[in-house]
Amino acid sequence: MSNMQNDAYMACETEYEKADIVMFGAPYDGTTSFRPGTRFGPAQIRRESFGLETYSPYQKLDLTDMAVCDLGDLELCPGDSAAVLGDITARAAQILSDGKLPFMIGGEHLVTLGAMRAAAEFFPALHIIHFDAHTDLRDDYLGVKLSHACVIRRCHELLGDGRIHQFGVRSGDRPEWIWAEKHTDMHAFSFDGLEKTLTELKGLPVYFTVDLDVMDPSVFPGTGTPEPGGVSFDELRRAVTEVCRKADVIACDVNELSPHYDASGASTAVACKIIREMLLALSGKRR
Repeated sequence: MSNMQNDAYMACETEYEKADIVMFGAPYDGTTSFRPGTRFGPAQIRRESFGLETYSPYQKLDLTDMAVCDLGDLELCPGDSAAVLGDITARAAQILSDGKLPFMIGGEHLVTLGAMRAAAEFFPALHIIHFDAHTDLRDDYLGVKLSHACVIRRCHELLGDGRIHQFGVRSGDRPEWIWAEKHTDMHAFSFDGLEKTLTELKGLPVYFTVDLDVMDPSVFPGTGTPEPGGVSFDELRRAVTEVCRKADVIACDVNELSPHYDASGASTAVACKIIREMLLALSGKRR
């Protein structure tokens, strides 16, 4: 499988056939309900990743020792969410069928549904670990069911009760919170309970989705729907590393960077570093 562009996330230039993990971008923000711009996230992450070191002093691992391929961004139709999800599903399914781990960079959070559909086909016992500021459990948003505000609800329709584990959530309308009490494993406001959840999920396939707005806007202002009261960078770094090391992660994504809302570039740097730590934890375990 050939790359779709020359630029790659730092040190992620292994040939596809030799890679353990395959990155691809899903630059879509067609259903963003507040401030658009996440379509520019994947490309900005790649460009600015070269401002960071490939070595992580946290994990004492280096991306130059890992087998990661970055295929670049999918070319997605701006106005057709169903077609976008179909393209994402096809790409994730190809990567999974080749025995590799798909690592998607969004884009708005709706893109998760495309990759998750592929993962659920390959792994019927799939669970989701979901980090986010928002519940994403609406049945529809202004009559639209394929919306970033509904993505976890659509995932639940495929997986059912007891298979979705949410952390860091601090925003949602009242019906979403009431619905979550019956249908998802909700850990509001923080990562409390994560270690217990990882123990319970041992040996089960996990799709891991990280909405970067789980962080406080003082740390990560470059996002479309900032929500005060979030976690710190280091809290998120520790949590994503723990999930990637301890869970049987078979696919994952990081999404919701909207880079032009933070002209300093700090939000993009945060996104780059979270991705680096996830890649290293996943690669270190696989190798």
